[in-house]
Amino acid sequence: MAFKHFGRIMEHDTKNHAHGCCTPHQQHTLHKGGEYNSSPLRTAAYATLHCLTGCVIGELIGLVIGVSLGLHPYVSMGLSTILAYISGFSLTIFPLMRSTGLQLNSAFRAIWIGETISIGVMELIMNAVDYNMGGVRSGSVTNLLFWEALAAAVPAGYIAAFPVNAWLISRQLKRCH
Repeated sequence: MAFKHFGRIMEHDTKNHAHGCCTPHQQHTLHKGGEYNSSPLRTAAYATLHCLTGCVIGELIGLVIGVSLGLHPYVSMGLSTILAYISGFSLTIFPLMRSTGLQLNSAFRAIWIGETISIGVMELIMNAVDYNMGGVRSGSVTNLLFWEALAAAVPAGYIAAFPVNAWLISRQLKRCH
């Protein structure tokens, strides 16, 4: 069965469910038309959680490096944002390549718009919360303020990115990755 994926027709192996943009649960909720048999909000929630995972990995590593080395807060936030993009894209591109057989450039073209916007919104909010709470300015990762700010920034990033991901999915600019 073929279905449209970002303007291109891709084959979907209905026996093995080899569409790399689905969770195992979503792979088994496909119905005859090739569409997902789940709510758009549920798909957006999953996509946002997936995005948050990549962002938190990069954010945490960047902030730990920046704060530990005593870098300026803006440099630390820039580093954490770059690493969030790298980890976020990696958590999407490599599974997509493995499950669909796409080459790196094709996988990147399939996801870049949605991931760029989603990660950008999430990082903007997470860095703003972290900075305003003083986590990135705490001076040490052993300072409780560093962890409190991160603990507040993570759900704030999710809440900010959720409606963005719902909109991106509704416009078919992002799938469930």
